[in-house]
Amino acid sequence: MAIQDSCSHPGLRPFEDAKADMLGQLDTLAPAELVPLEQALDRVLADAVESPLDVPAFANSAMDGYALRAEDANAGPLALIGSSLAGHPFNGQVGPGQCVRIMTGAALPLGADTVVMQENCTSEHNAVTVSGNIEPGQHVRQAAEDLAQGETVFRAGMRINARVLSVLASLGLEQVYVRRPLRVALLSTGDELKRPGELLAPGEIYDSNRIGLAAMLTRLGASISDYGIIADDPEQIRAAFVQAAASHDAVITSGGVSVGDADHTKAVLEDVGRIGFWKLAIKPGKPFAFGHINRCAFFGLPGNPVSAAVTFHLLVRPALAKLAGERLAPTLTLQATALMPFNKSPGRMDFQRGRVERQDDGSLGVVPAGSQSSAVFSAMAEANCLLYLEQERGRVETGETVTLELIDGLYW
Repeated sequence: MAIQDSCSHPGLRPFEDAKADMLGQLDTLAPAELVPLEQALDRVLADAVESPLDVPAFANSAMDGYALRAEDANAGPLALIGSSLAGHPFNGQVGPGQCVRIMTGAALPLGADTVVMQENCTSEHNAVTVSGNIEPGQHVRQAAEDLAQGETVFRAGMRINARVLSVLASLGLEQVYVRRPLRVALLSTGDELKRPGELLAPGEIYDSNRIGLAAMLTRLGASISDYGIIADDPEQIRAAFVQAAASHDAVITSGGVSVGDADHTKAVLEDVGRIGFWKLAIKPGKPFAFGHINRCAFFGLPGNPVSAAVTFHLLVRPALAKLAGERLAPTLTLQATALMPFNKSPGRMDFQRGRVERQDDGSLGVVPAGSQSSAVFSAMAEANCLLYLEQERGRVETGETVTLELIDGLYW
């Protein structure tokens, strides 16, 4: 594939085109393994899950009250012949003119088809009088009402969260087939970088990208190898790339993908692997490299911290999902009104950071979340949404409608 950069192609690679091309070059790498349910949280289902039983397995009561035949409800006092508790069902059968005391979750006795809540019943001397309008089947959870035996519960590719885990447990499953966690190598390049806690010399900065990227990868359940900070030396970068690619599914770097004298990532990747594309028509994140070193996927993120975080979310996250066999839901976007102007020039798709809130009339309004500089991450930390400002769009004026994605509560 030809390299898409400012030298070999007029203009930059459009975002959606580059994303589709990237995903088309990736295949699922993570094999399946059987793990206990207690170890399945945040893993990706390798196979579809079919229910081994009916849920509920038996008709049961949704209320505390009395189980009876609906046709007898208004026929006068009913004889109370027993009780049905959760785990302790009534073993007899309800006949004409009879009822059974029943608790929530308890099995509906044979012969009964309806439960009347206790607030609508009067019990005295083992005789129960029912009041109000009674509908047949009311307050009864029917067998297989939730799931039928053999029904597909979850498709392959679903990431297991706490809700999914609870459903799997309700099916009595002790083990489940999931994808192996992706093995991801993470490193930063740059002579100016220092680890947090080290003393800074003039011109040096702390390496925040690797910490933030590792946190996002951890939230995604990846197995991370931290290669630390690599100096701006082509031979050291080459050695790190080759070593990391030999034992990982993906290599993620930050820094060194622009066109400066100390930016060696692109040249080294060309030497040891192949480039899928380089430079995108997006802001932040124009200098983004995607490629392969043998079968290992390679993602070269910009050095600016906002650019690194945004390109990880927009491009690396869906790519890792493809490698892991995860089926991502389409991004949910919302429409909001700009309450202040957003500066933008036509030419690149701009993912600006904002604060969106519901207005008095119920509509959504959004304002910029501080500075939009790709080097100012403190403003990024205050944002709760990303604005999707179209490539051809110019300055956004107050009152215009914009498209946004909520980011609060996500993995980052």
